Amino acid sequence: MAWNWQQPSWPAFVYDASATMELERQFLRRSGELIGAFKHVGPEDQEELKIELIGDEALKTTEIEGEVLDRESVQSSLRQQFGLGAEQRRISPAECGIAQMMVSLYQTFAEPLTHETMIAWHRMLMSGERRRFVDGYRTHSDPMQIVSGNLHDRRVYFEAPPSAQMWREMASFVAWFNESRPGRKAALPALTRAGIAHLHFVSIHPFEDGNGRIARALAEKSLAQSLGYPSLIALAYTIERARRAYYDALARNNQAIEITDWLVYFGNTILGAQRNTIGRIDFCVAKARLYERLRGQMNARQQKAIARMFREGIGGFKGGLSAEKYIRITGTSRATATRDLQDLVAKGALMKTGALRHTRYHLNIQSGNEEMT
Repeated sequence: MAWNWQQPSWPAFVYDASATMELERQFLRRSGELIGAFKHVGPEDQEELKIELIGDEALKTTEIEGEVLDRESVQSSLRQQFGLGAEQRRISPAECGIAQMMVSLYQTFAEPLTHETMIAWHRMLMSGERRRFVDGYRTHSDPMQIVSGNLHDRRVYFEAPPSAQMWREMASFVAWFNESRPGRKAALPALTRAGIAHLHFVSIHPFEDGNGRIARALAEKSLAQSLGYPSLIALAYTIERARRAYYDALARNNQAIEITDWLVYFGNTILGAQRNTIGRIDFCVAKARLYERLRGQMNARQQKAIARMFREGIGGFKGGLSAEKYIRITGTSRATATRDLQDLVAKGALMKTGALRHTRYHLNIQSGNEEMT
């Protein structure tokens, strides 16, 4: 079986540009909509929203690889690194490392790509795992394979170029990335460039681990350079929700140079990420409006429960807030919980569904994005 990097014309990918023209137009239009939505968020809430969006991307890009991190720890590390407060909790090296990489991506998106940048990102991702080679591209002589199954029934999904080719392959990648950015003679449309950057990088697979996370970061760097500002789109968040489709699309496009199918898939994924981000911004605006409308009308228990519901995000508590959950959150009695919840429904803060032990409560807001509810 021949892989894409074994084709004679590698890495000169070919594709039908007309297949993504409409997607490119939609991306630019929605980028304007996203900016407009963000302007409706107050300055203080903008900082918090930035932390939430970047933090969730950090969590989801890691979760795609099967690793689960603590949300509050990642957000705490982000706040500290953005100068928005000192860390208030113990944070693991993995959580601190992914936060560092995301802040670096956010703050240096406009800078040209360098080997040093990617090696530094890899070192951040591998924080606390000093057994792994983190000071450069891989050098081992064994094949770099993506496999599944046990030792006696392995399936090879992909085999990357041998380690001896890493610096040559990565030099070619870095040169292409920098020459295809806006303002250069070889500049490419936003979605096309981001899609090629992701596929090209994961096809090389230059590191022992962390290649998927860095590939997604490179796609976001590419999009930010095309827009001229950090995109803050929920790319990893969107990919993680349809992880199987993501891996299937990669598998369909790792043996050939013709990648129209991949670019259409990746372009649609980015548009979905934009929709998700706009929905989350709308959710933040709705949150601010609800608090403003109920200013001075909620007791301390109710404020604690509502704040806890908002921390769950647009999806909210799975199945809604029950009286039992309210009791656990506030530490109050059942009778008081019932009165508090009924009062919140009467004030329009919550909506009630079901009856008796099936009664559930949901935030009474409109996020502006049904896909995310």
